[in-house]
Parts: sequence; C-alpha cells; structure tokens
Amino acid sequence: MMRSSKNGNGCLDGVRVLIVEDDPLLLLDLELTLAGAGAEVVGLCQTLQEALQRLDPGDFSIVVLDFRIGAETVSPVARRLADKGVPFVFYTGQPRQEPSLAEWRHCSIVEKPSPPGALISAVRAALAR
Repeated sequence: MMRSSKNGNGCLDGVRVLIVEDDPLLLLDLELTLAGAGAEVVGLCQTLQEALQRLDPGDFSIVVLDFRIGAETVSPVARRLADKGVPFVFYTGQPRQEPSLAEWRHCSIVEKPSPPGALISAVRAALAR
C-alpha cells in the first residue's frame, strides 16, 4: 500500500526505490520519507555486500545510497549502477568537498541531515536525467 504525505504529495508514485544505509534508524526514516512521497521501497541494504548482491536482478528505478557503510564507501555499488544506467542519489554525512566523493561530484548528493523535501527533490531530479 502506498501512502502520500505532505512531504511529497505522491510525487514519487510508482517509483521503485532501493535504499542502502547502515544506520537502522536512518534506514527507517528514509523508508518512511520515500514511501510517504508515494515510492515503493523494494529493498533495504545495510552492508556493501548486501547492496552488491541486491543489484541483480535490478527491480528498482533508483537507488538512495549512504556514501559510507561502516569503514567502506559505496563506490563499487555506484559504479555498477552508473554502468547499468540506473540513477542514484547519495544521502550522506560526508561533506560535498570530501576527497573520496570527488569521483561523484556530478551526481546528486544530499548532505545529512536534510529536510525530507531535499531528498525527494534530489530523487525526482535524478529520475528526470
């Protein structure tokens, strides 16, 4: 069942989202935010390995990625998504100027914490590209 909320008013209806986030509370918050905007959350991954395994088959429209999962970055996941032409958005506590993010400067980067509307707007923009 999809819900609409004041955060997104159904602007993501029909969008299938995979979320990669290692913090369980942020994972839940992201799931509720995106579902509240009408998206269907099709998977939740808390480790890099889970995310890599979940990429095949790709039954999602877009992926929301925390840049750091424990001590690792999600760059291997982002590279595979880019190779497949699947849009993604980074939702990260890393500042945009972080050297490890240099490879991804052209991508949507939403810095934590941010209001739900910022993430929803970034997802919509990434889907429109």
